[in-house]
Amino acid sequence: MFKVLVFAYYFPPMGLSGVQRTLKFTKFMNRFNWEPTVITAGSTGYFAHDESLMKEAEEANINIIRVGGKDPNSVLKNKGSMKMPREWIRKFYSNVSKTLFIPDNKKFWSKKAYKTAREELMKNNYDAIFVSAPPFSTFVEAVKLKEEFDLPLIIDYRDLWLGNHFAFNPTPYHKYKHKKLEDPALRKSDKIIVINRRIKERLLLQYPFLSFEDVMIIPQGFDPEDFEKVPAIPKGNNKLHILYSGIFYEKITPKYFLKAFKKLTIENPEVAGNIELQFVGHFRKENQKLVKKLDLQEFVKEHGYLNHLYAAQKIKSADVLWAMVGKGPGYETVSTGKLFEYFGTRKPIIACVPDGAAKTAAEEYGASFIVEPDDIDGIKNLFLKLNELYKKHELPIPNEEFVEKHNRIHLTEELIKQFQFFLKEM
Repeated sequence: MFKVLVFAYYFPPMGLSGVQRTLKFTKFMNRFNWEPTVITAGSTGYFAHDESLMKEAEEANINIIRVGGKDPNSVLKNKGSMKMPREWIRKFYSNVSKTLFIPDNKKFWSKKAYKTAREELMKNNYDAIFVSAPPFSTFVEAVKLKEEFDLPLIIDYRDLWLGNHFAFNPTPYHKYKHKKLEDPALRKSDKIIVINRRIKERLLLQYPFLSFEDVMIIPQGFDPEDFEKVPAIPKGNNKLHILYSGIFYEKITPKYFLKAFKKLTIENPEVAGNIELQFVGHFRKENQKLVKKLDLQEFVKEHGYLNHLYAAQKIKSADVLWAMVGKGPGYETVSTGKLFEYFGTRKPIIACVPDGAAKTAAEEYGASFIVEPDDIDGIKNLFLKLNELYKKHELPIPNEEFVEKHNRIHLTEELIKQFQFFLKEM
């Protein structure tokens, strides 16, 4: 077996979408003769912990080295799974953090993880280093290991660094400093993996020293085993079930969707009565208040936060799935992992997305109903259209070839090919 050292701050038992990509890569690596050792966070206070994902990592026999640190999540470890605050509070603390810490508030953890990784590399032989970000401070530390141990370094962008849609640069110095840190990380890495063409284009534009071949696209995906493990739940009624799975934050909000449905209840109450809106994940107080303000309680069903397997079961059991990407600078580069997980169900999708990577993926899927995220009338008209198709049993089916391209087993094989390439070069 070849061995790869993996930097991944976000990893089970932490939950939510940030852990999925690295977990699934490492889960399937041994099928291709690679053994991963993951350096990740120790005990953390976090918005969600998921023991089903932790069990998945254990069953895959992934070597895990846990590193405690002074990052906010580690400091709050005794809090366990914390309630998600109101959005304005979360955003305020996020912006304070981005003002004080460059590149991110995980920088102290990353430095400690570097020391732990260095000790591991001195004791055991490895063939490559793989690091997935955010947090981008891990890129900075991984470069030091590459230089000291002369190992191939493969870095994976789940989001942009410079120009990220969550970026907050209160001064020109902040932007300058981010670029000053990202530049050497890109120059010294052996391969750059990104999740979509938009991020690749931005990197090539911002850093002209990169060649087209330096950056490879390995998109987000789905794990077929997630849906094989759970049966669909029989419906208790004949309504059209439309489900959203995930959290709302920044410009990802249910308000336009709910306002469109309110309009439907006024203009076409008989159609509205045939639809049930379901939400899986943290549905915070401000969203609950909006449901009450619009008087939509009878149409909305909240399931709350569920572990990954239960969430997969709810997704599998719905008739139509809803995904959203906000509008604004940087959002054109977003490929929300939840959208690609939806692809694995082969269900029709309402994609409230702007022009960009998510829209392109939804179009290629072939069973998507695409509308601008803030187009209330457009969303309302989709409700009418979907209800009609549902009654006629004519909901669309996706492009199977496109779906299979996003199977995480296949995507892991593509990543391993990059590891193997550098073995041949050594």
